[in-house]
Amino acid sequence: MRLLTHVSARALLLSALSGGAALCALAGWVAGASERFEAQDPNREFRRLAMQLADQRLAEAEGTQAVQEKALGILDAMVLEALNSSTQPDLEVLNQHLATLLTQQPPVGEGYRVLRLGGSPTVYSLVANFGLAGPSAVRLYTAQGRYALAGRIDRFAQKDFFDEYLELVPLSAPVVLFVTVAGRTDDLQTGVYTAWQFDGQRLKSVWSSDLLQQSSYEAGPDGFRLTYCLQTDEDNPRACREMLRDRYVWDGGAWKRAEETPVPLPKR
Repeated sequence: MRLLTHVSARALLLSALSGGAALCALAGWVAGASERFEAQDPNREFRRLAMQLADQRLAEAEGTQAVQEKALGILDAMVLEALNSSTQPDLEVLNQHLATLLTQQPPVGEGYRVLRLGGSPTVYSLVANFGLAGPSAVRLYTAQGRYALAGRIDRFAQKDFFDEYLELVPLSAPVVLFVTVAGRTDDLQTGVYTAWQFDGQRLKSVWSSDLLQQSSYEAGPDGFRLTYCLQTDEDNPRACREMLRDRYVWDGGAWKRAEETPVPLPKR
């Protein structure tokens, strides 16, 4: 009994003398345990990385590539698990799960969605938008036995790629063909349009527009229509002097402009 009392008193004394250090150590342990817990839960870990990525991008901080690759790697794992679990993956169920990863409500500029692009075997794409303050990226998946990551579009893979909020538009063609639409989040709907072809192994850009104001688009069986302001008013950039509508098609193994049509200006 005397020994137990002596040991307890000594422990209390040491605790009192090193209270600051003990609290620091405890805080470090709690932080480490929290990170380990999040790493065991891919949903929680992804949300943490997505918020970190948006914050770093907003602050123009270094080191965003590693964070972005880690976050996209978690999405890859989720998508590939779904694609490899069935011969007819249920994209509605998969996209419902991806919607649970959103870090903000309402999800302004944020979203993660898988689309079917066609081809044989079927090619799928993931469009990832990490919020208005964060980057955007596209991942492509195809199968050679099992589905795997086969292509990527982001500002690290394509140095001049404009990755501010992406939309992806699959096109009807004898090859896997789609258009990415970047931007269009401002009042003037200013965007950059890029057409891509994927042959099952290699992804390549076959056309890219300038930065177009007052732009809109439509995809149909007869091609991709792009409407935009060709000439703005120097005194009033919001006013357009000349509007055009171009129609693009895949013809003879190449991306071509098939039509260029003037569009009547809206009455002021």
